[in-house]
Amino acid sequence: MTFQIIYHPLVVRDDIPKLSAEWKSKIQKAIEERLTTHPETYGKPLRRSLKGYRKLRVGDYRVIFLLEKNTIKILVIQHRSVVYDRINKRI
Repeated sequence: MTFQIIYHPLVVRDDIPKLSAEWKSKIQKAIEERLTTHPETYGKPLRRSLKGYRKLRVGDYRVIFLLEKNTIKILVIQHRSVVYDRINKRI
């Protein structure tokens, strides 16, 4: 089963343009190979106030997403040092 990827508007506007070309390709490859095929296997569930959301680790970057049936909603792509502060502003 393949999953449809939907990006939050702020991911497209703010997060992706700030990434270097190297990290853009690494994160894109991880999303295409891992999340579109087996998001429940590769995405680790988050806890406490972020319960229900999942994260995909790509080096020092985190992709926070929500899995709903056949749809993956990517909410944040940020460095691990700031990602959990930014996610609370987008949910």
